[in-house]
Amino acid sequence: MKVHEIPQDNIRTLGGYRKLLYAIDENGHYTGAPTTGWEVEEIVLLDALEDYDRKAEEARHKVLKKQSSPIEYFMYMRRMDLITLAQAMGLFRWQVKRHLKPGVFRKLDAARLQQYADLFRVPLATLTRFEEEI
Repeated sequence: MKVHEIPQDNIRTLGGYRKLLYAIDENGHYTGAPTTGWEVEEIVLLDALEDYDRKAEEARHKVLKKQSSPIEYFMYMRRMDLITLAQAMGLFRWQVKRHLKPGVFRKLDAARLQQYADLFRVPLATLTRFEEEI
C-alpha cells in the first residue's frame, strides 16, 4: 500500500488516537505513516470481540452447570484462546485443556490457581468460588 492510500476512516475503536502503519513512499521505500483506522478493520475487530463475549457467556453457563471450570470463562473474558492461555501459563495446551475439567480444576494446587488468578487479574477467591462471586 502506498502512503497516500492509507485509510483515514476515524474509527471509534481507536478512540480518537492514531496508529502507525508501514507503507511505500514516493521513492519506493517503506516508511511509517499514521492512520485513524479503517472501517473494515473495525468491523472485523468488533465481530471478534462479540464472539469472545458470546463464548464467555456460554462458558459461564457451563461452569454453573459444573461442565467446565472457571478457567474457561476467564480465558474468554480476557480475550484468549487455549493456545494463548497455555503459552501465557508456560504449559502445554493439553495441560490447560485438562484444567478446564471441573474435577481436575478442584485438585489444582494453590500455586497453580494463583498463577491463573494473576494472569486473569482476578482475586483467587473469584476463581475458586466462581458460583458465589459471579
